[in-house]
Amino acid sequence: MDIHFEKVKQVYQPNSPFKFRALTDITLTIPEGNITAFIGHTGSGKSTLLQHLNALMKPTNGFVKIGEKKILPQTKDKNLKTVRKKVGMVFQFPESQLFEETIIKDVAFGPQNFGLSKQEAEKKAAEALRHVDIAENLWNHSPFELSGGQMRRVAIAGVLAMSPEVLVLDEPTTGLDPKGRCEIMEIFQHLHQEKNVSLILVTHLMDHVAQFADFVHILEKGKIIKSGTPAEVFANTAWLKEKQLSLPNAALLSLKLQKKGILLNPLPLTMEKLVEELTQKLSQEEANE
Repeated sequence: MDIHFEKVKQVYQPNSPFKFRALTDITLTIPEGNITAFIGHTGSGKSTLLQHLNALMKPTNGFVKIGEKKILPQTKDKNLKTVRKKVGMVFQFPESQLFEETIIKDVAFGPQNFGLSKQEAEKKAAEALRHVDIAENLWNHSPFELSGGQMRRVAIAGVLAMSPEVLVLDEPTTGLDPKGRCEIMEIFQHLHQEKNVSLILVTHLMDHVAQFADFVHILEKGKIIKSGTPAEVFANTAWLKEKQLSLPNAALLSLKLQKKGILLNPLPLTMEKLVEELTQKLSQEEANE
C-alpha cells in the first residue's frame, strides 16, 4: 500500500495571531514494502507529517492518499477507521499507553475495538507477543510488573496485533540502552522481511537510518529539502555540517581515518561496511608488499 502526499500544507490556528505553517507543499510518495526514514531538527515538521500518515490529522490544503483512500480537508472522521487499522503508529514511549490488568488483555484491546471477538483478538495478541519475544508464562501478568524494555515490547505488540500494512515508528528506541535499541530495531526489521510490512521511521540516530532505510527525506521548516538513498543523502558532508545534521558513526570514524592517511571512498555508512573496506584495504596493501 503506497502513501502519497500531494501539495500538502498544514497550518495551525489559521485566521488568528498565532497562525503557524507546519508543512508547506509536501509532495512525496512512500512506496509499499520500503523502509523510509524522515530526519530533521525539532520543529522541522516531522511530527506533523507523521500524524497525516494514518489520518490523525487532515491537511489544510492538498491531499494525502493512503492506499486507495484520498484524505482531503473536508474528509469526515467516520470514513477513516479502515485507514487507521492499516497504518499502525508506534509513538515515543509507547509503554505509557498500557492500561489493562494483564498483558494479553492489553494487546488484544485494539483488535477487539475493531470488531474481532475476544477469542480472535487474543489469538492475534498471542501471535504478536511471540513476535516480540514476550514469554507465554508472562501473558496473564500485569504489564506494569515488566522491565522498561519488556513494556516497550508489549506496547509494540499491541500495534502489531492490528495486522497493519504500514508501521510508523516515531523515535521507537528512545530511552533504551544500546542493546535494547538493537533488539527493538531487529524486531521491526524481521517484521518487514517476513510480512512485507512497510516501515516509516523518524529518528535522530543516523546509524539506524544508514543501516535500515531504503530512502530518506530531510525536513526543514516544514519543507522537504533533500531526498535520496542513505548513500546519496550522507554523501555531501559539507552540506550536512551546514545544516547541523550528523553522520552515522561509521562515516565519522572514516573521516578521522582520512586525517591519518587512510582514504575510504565512498564513506562507509555502517560499521559492517567499514570493517569490510578496511579488511580489503589491508589485504591489498599486504599483497603489494
